[in-house]
Amino acid sequence: MGGSLAGLLAAHVLAGQADRVTVVERDRLPSDGGPRPGVPQARHPHVLLEGGQLALESLLPGFVAELRAVGAPRVGMPSDLVQQQDGHWFRRLPATTHIYTGSRGQLEELVRRRVLASASISVVEKTEVVGLHGDARRVRGVLLRNRSGGAGGNEEVLEADLVVDASGAGTKAPRWLTAIGADPAREETIETGLAYSSRVYRGPEGVLDGETRGYYVYPSPAQVYAGGALPLEDGTHLVVASGLRGDEPPTDGEEFVTYIRKRLPHPLLHRWLDEAEPLTPAFSFRRTANVRRRYDLPGRRPAGFLATGDALCTFNPIYGQGMSVAAMSAVVLRDALADRRRPSTTRRVQKALLAASKQAWDISAGSDRSMPGAVGSAVQTGPADRVAGLYLQRVLERYPADPVVGPAFRSVLGLCAPFTSLFAPSVARAVLFTPPTPTPTGPPTAPEVPAE
Repeated sequence: MGGSLAGLLAAHVLAGQADRVTVVERDRLPSDGGPRPGVPQARHPHVLLEGGQLALESLLPGFVAELRAVGAPRVGMPSDLVQQQDGHWFRRLPATTHIYTGSRGQLEELVRRRVLASASISVVEKTEVVGLHGDARRVRGVLLRNRSGGAGGNEEVLEADLVVDASGAGTKAPRWLTAIGADPAREETIETGLAYSSRVYRGPEGVLDGETRGYYVYPSPAQVYAGGALPLEDGTHLVVASGLRGDEPPTDGEEFVTYIRKRLPHPLLHRWLDEAEPLTPAFSFRRTANVRRRYDLPGRRPAGFLATGDALCTFNPIYGQGMSVAAMSAVVLRDALADRRRPSTTRRVQKALLAASKQAWDISAGSDRSMPGAVGSAVQTGPADRVAGLYLQRVLERYPADPVVGPAFRSVLGLCAPFTSLFAPSVARAVLFTPPTPTPTGPPTAPEVPAE
């Protein structure tokens, strides 16, 4: 259910195990990589983290080379960006990880082309799932309705041995499970009220100069406004501004620029906007809560039903984790189904999928818990969380400039190293016994040259 990144990659994996895989998609899939209604955040910044790159390469060998061949910007961190958080500028040390910042539509179109080349995968477009077929013991398919027939269109049953919910953050699975006598998953939520607006610009040169690919101010409890500019594949830049409930960024063109000038703590981005040409209207996005659906907990759960992607775990998009976790979840699904040592029960595979999203959840939810006004069932923390938070605060104080702590933390944020790597002896010494390295006094205009 769902033809976006999580659904496509799940279909690709299942094609190695099944005779026939059907992808059911509400929209008509675009042929040009453009945005579509079913992906409301498609007009906003997306990044592919290193963990996501490794996962996609494992699933679709040669994919990263294809991504570079179509012009997706590869941005070195921290060398290529001017970054600020809590009033501290990041040193532009040599890159230890890279992200891709091209449009969501471009990346998804490349995945779609590779996945749908399989003869065993078919797509049913402009059709919505309106329920599950089965009972509390087992799901045996889905109920479909063709959207072109309107709300009163006839329903039909599509039988299946396995149903995968990749329908996104707006999943209706809780209602469908209840309708067949099963228990919906318990939801954990953390919501800060963050909202953002994005607009495409073309500048006379780079965001700052020829050696700078982008600019970003990160949010924090002390500085809740964020924003920046990230490069797209066509030489333009996607500019984003974010704020919390009650002071959301506007979509009016002039007001969008004024908001950036007044809310961000430095005029760097605003100065560039004065010379840049806007190419699109500003689009807003408000649905930024973290939501985790705990299908792993006890309850009447039917066999033959799995959830993945945003239908399982939704992250605040400001952290740029969704595409990477979708790819990493597909790798976990592949490996769980291929493990012949243990039976591929629904419960075991679902627990593995949830585990694939845990680190991203800990980063996103952990950061949002400390934001002012955060609400939700998962906001409260225990003693162990508070102790870990004290250590992490020391990491954050050293992250912008320390040549040992910075690379370690970037690997964690990039989902290619576990949190335990922050406790490696060299990192722990720097965190616990070394004062924070001084940060630049102003925005660094060029990367640092490595010492010989």
